[in-house]
Amino acid sequence: MVRAMAWMMGIILASAGAMTYSTMQPYMAVMVAGLAALTYSAWMGSVILALPDGNETMRSIAKAIQEGASAFLSRQYKAIFMVGAACAIFLWFGFPKNPWITLGFVMGSVLSGISGYLGMFVSVRANVRTTQAAVDQGLKGAFLVAFRSGAVTGFLVNGLGLLSVVVLMCGLHFWVNASPRIIMEALVGLGFGASLISIFARLGGGIFTKGADVGADLVGKIEQNIPEDDPRNPAVIADNVGDNVGDCAGMSADLFETYVVTLVASIQMAFFGIHAAASPESGDAYKMVLVNLPLMIGALCIVGCLAGTFFVRLKKSIMGALYKGLFASMALSAGLITLCTYYMDLPYPYSKMNILNCVYIGIATTGILVWITEYYTACQYRPVQSIAKASETGAGTNIIQGLAVSMESCFMPVLVIVAAIAGSYACAGLFGVSLAATAMLALMGMVIAIDAYGPVTDNAGGIAEMSGLPASVRDITDELDAVGNTTKAVTKGYAIGSAALAALVLFAAYTQEVGHYLGLHDLSFDLKNPLVVMGLFVGGVVPYLFSAMSMKAVGQAGAAVVIEVRRQFKEIVGIQDYKMEGGSLIGRPDYGRAVDILTKASIRAMMVPSLLPIVLPLGIYAAVKMTSGSTISAVTMVGGALLGLIITGFFLAVSMTSGGGAWDNAKKYIEQGNHGGKGSLAYQAAVTGDTVGDPYKDTAGPAINALIKIANLAALLLLAFL
Repeated sequence: MVRAMAWMMGIILASAGAMTYSTMQPYMAVMVAGLAALTYSAWMGSVILALPDGNETMRSIAKAIQEGASAFLSRQYKAIFMVGAACAIFLWFGFPKNPWITLGFVMGSVLSGISGYLGMFVSVRANVRTTQAAVDQGLKGAFLVAFRSGAVTGFLVNGLGLLSVVVLMCGLHFWVNASPRIIMEALVGLGFGASLISIFARLGGGIFTKGADVGADLVGKIEQNIPEDDPRNPAVIADNVGDNVGDCAGMSADLFETYVVTLVASIQMAFFGIHAAASPESGDAYKMVLVNLPLMIGALCIVGCLAGTFFVRLKKSIMGALYKGLFASMALSAGLITLCTYYMDLPYPYSKMNILNCVYIGIATTGILVWITEYYTACQYRPVQSIAKASETGAGTNIIQGLAVSMESCFMPVLVIVAAIAGSYACAGLFGVSLAATAMLALMGMVIAIDAYGPVTDNAGGIAEMSGLPASVRDITDELDAVGNTTKAVTKGYAIGSAALAALVLFAAYTQEVGHYLGLHDLSFDLKNPLVVMGLFVGGVVPYLFSAMSMKAVGQAGAAVVIEVRRQFKEIVGIQDYKMEGGSLIGRPDYGRAVDILTKASIRAMMVPSLLPIVLPLGIYAAVKMTSGSTISAVTMVGGALLGLIITGFFLAVSMTSGGGAWDNAKKYIEQGNHGGKGSLAYQAAVTGDTVGDPYKDTAGPAINALIKIANLAALLLLAFL
């Protein structure tokens, strides 16, 4: 493995000075890195699947989870296919001069769906193997299985994202001989396809998982007073299915599209940037150096993250072991990029130091956002403990304190994002901001590995509980799961922060395209212009409407599950005596019924809110154009709406994600024996708070990422259509 990475580095460094418009050498180096990520993912996946998968009872539980997850994704993808096919037809006939936009859209849609499906495929098979590793090898063995299964998903998504961009670029330039503008429009189609799948995956999976969680908790923990993951709970399998379709498949699709969109936006900034080439004859070479730069950053970070996986070794702290891998990946990636930049010949006005500073800012922003999110969501810090303390006086004070923490959690991330924008812009303008965002997202291989660790350990604990394994095994899986709750929260914070930078770069690309289309050299969105203010209000309210639809969908799905679980506890004879291990069929809950209810509810509810970001720019443009007859007025109000959407969307996403994570871990903190422990009044209040926080952190909050980016991409496609 070490020799392979050294070989890759040699290829990439040899290509660093060959960034010209006419050679494929740098693109081949990037492809090698992308293929290395896929090779590692396939190899590690085969290692995981070769591990023992427990006894017959464990396998039957795992099979039920696998079947539920596959059934949900199959039905969800069928629904998405209908929307995607309609969009593809519209793009085909809407852009007759550039059919490659449709090709890019289909490519992005398919690869986003594949990344989500394969990530889920591995996680629902790694869960039972993690449980068995806890039986055979203890904590260290189970930890390694869970992390490596997450790495399968992480590097799969990373490799597919990088390859999708570079293959489409190379194919259109070297084989079709397409013009730069044709290529750029096709790349926007690629990002649009990835984003469309992402919002459906995030929202649909989030509605499913939180509907299951709410229904299982309210009846099981409060009304029936039975433990989490108890086999007597008819919603327990649906809850375990939801962990995978929401936190694994959803996160994979989310970060795949964020990565692709950021690369596309950075490449657009390079092609149509505001800076002129040093001399007219060096224009193409100048632009291609900058175009290749984000791709090379992505390739080098894959090498750094692959090396970083070898630093993940459990000694004392589980979170510490994961952080060692993350920080090693950050440091190695920064070092490799520094070394590679030394061989580059960057044109004026960009200096090597300024470019490197932008990269360092992006990597540092990742680490800071991870730390801030952990502070607001981990059990050992003030915010979570304050919510747990407030639970002693009831659910009302728990909700009040949780809302206060969720609002407070916005402040520090905003300062970090503002500082990152200011620093990178000072170094290299808007292109510098795009490089900072690219550097953040290029670490996604390790970040997704840490995130996907969470649902695997959560399922492993459920399998241990339902199969009646000894308490010592459940103690191990509980210890792993306690950290998994935090890892899922910190990676959502990372995803939201990177999405904010990516959205800013997309908005900059929109302003450049508007200027090009209208022949304006100095396009501004002045607050003295009422159209801009109107756009700010309209765009700013959309995340609230989107979140309201998402939250109501979870409430309705959860209510349906509550009714079903109550019915089964009332009507199924012997359900309270049923045990999964050696249990007879008498008293066995109907797990499939809850899965089916949630599948139908989530697919039905995800359709309308997922189309909001497409309707927003198109609707505003059409309304203003028809009433005023002015194209400038129409694109100006659309720009104002995009700004409003980015600002309020970022605030809501951070608030919901951190607040929901804090509510969840406040419940975990009480379960550890604090403030009365399980069964106490404080615990019941904390369960209620966690129920409110569930759709916050796993449904509405994360899906806002895709909402922001789809609206910006739809606006770019609108301009291409004009």
